Amino acid sequence: MDVPTMAELTAKGESPEVLFWVGCAGSFDDRAKRVTKAFVKILNAVGVKFAVLGTEETCTGDPARRAGNEFLFQMQAMSNIQVLNGYQVKKIVTACPHCFNTIKNEYPELGGTYEVIHHSTFLQQLINDGKIKLSEGGSFKGRKITYHDSCYLGRANNIYEAPRSVLEALDADLVEMKKCRTTGLCCGAGGAQMFKEPEKGKKDINVARTEDALSTGATTIAVACPFCMTMMTDGVKNKEKESSVAVKDLAELIAEAQGL
Repeated sequence: MDVPTMAELTAKGESPEVLFWVGCAGSFDDRAKRVTKAFVKILNAVGVKFAVLGTEETCTGDPARRAGNEFLFQMQAMSNIQVLNGYQVKKIVTACPHCFNTIKNEYPELGGTYEVIHHSTFLQQLINDGKIKLSEGGSFKGRKITYHDSCYLGRANNIYEAPRSVLEALDADLVEMKKCRTTGLCCGAGGAQMFKEPEKGKKDINVARTEDALSTGATTIAVACPFCMTMMTDGVKNKEKESSVAVKDLAELIAEAQGL
């Protein structure tokens, strides 16, 4: 795959339109890597000039801050800001709402101000501009898809329409869960909960959320966050529905519809 780094472009005296911030999950988690690849395929197909930081990218510090380690968060954030400002980065796109929220809303107070776009909004823009062309009656026509709102995309940043616009462009049958948009239920991974076992209770949140999704009758659960991807996939496995229900990221669905 053709994925240039900022260091390589800078050495040639070039600069990209956007920096693709891959994030920890997109770099190391096997399932999330498939989302990264799908998004890169789309960027290459539409001719967007982009670059990644590669080994110069480290965690944004989101889990550290959510878990209460402010010192570690500021160390990680300052390190990233130094690298980003060194390359004079202006525009960042990321497929992780946690990275999106942290870089967009929390980095400015530490000296890192950039235009930060979540990949759902970026994909919507590419569709609206006619760069991504999806034929009506494609492979998703009539397929029931439900969308799970990521907390850091929805309630934290008020992005509800972009992911749905992307799904509607697939010509699929979008069925909403009862708890959606501003009343959406967390998948259970936010606030650094991703990295620990849940407290004892009657039911794990991700199982409850998966039940919401399955009750719609959808055969695809669409997500726009690597944490949500893990939690919803585990929920589907818990319900032994993995043979009939797929959990996929928006980028994967678009790439699939385009035959990439």
